[in-house]
Formats: sequence, C-alpha cells, structure tokens
Amino acid sequence: MGRKKTKYTREFKIEAVRQLESGEYSSADLARRLGVTHVNLIQWRKQVKEKKQEAFPGEGRKSGAAGEIARLQREVELLKEERDILKKAAAYFAKESK
Repeated sequence: MGRKKTKYTREFKIEAVRQLESGEYSSADLARRLGVTHVNLIQWRKQVKEKKQEAFPGEGRKSGAAGEIARLQREVELLKEERDILKKAAAYFAKESK
C-alpha cells in the first residue's frame, strides 16, 4: 500500500528552508520538528537556491511557456467540446427538417 503524498504550501516550504538556513537546528532535527522528510528539506533548499522567487509555483501558477501551453491546452479542449455540441445540434436539426 502506497504512502499518501502530503502537499505543503509554498509558505511552509519557504519557512522550512529559512529555518534550515538559519542553522538553529540540524536538517534531521528540523525535519522531525516539522514532520517532513530530510529529503524534502534538501530538495526544497535546492529549489530555492536555483529558482529564488519562482520556487514552488504550485499547480495553478505555471511560469512562462509552461503556463501558456497549459492555458492553450485548456482552450483547445473547450473548443473541441463546443464543436462536438454544434455537430450534434446540426445533425438533430437536419433530421427535424426532413
């Protein structure tokens, strides 16, 4: 049976990294205190160092090209649904007029 993946907020992750960087606790102690894995802390610190303010964008806040692609994919799906509805309506009214 798999473990349930817990989602942490952006603010929680940033605060955890801040505490880790402060050196007040070792990474293992801090992980236990926060109830996260040591690996999580290390990964979060790496993301903050690499991406700075853009770290942890979340599922709803994709940046740059990835965000635009996601938006366009949603739009394509919506347009396909609308097209299918119009096709069904046209077929229905074509039967009615015979």
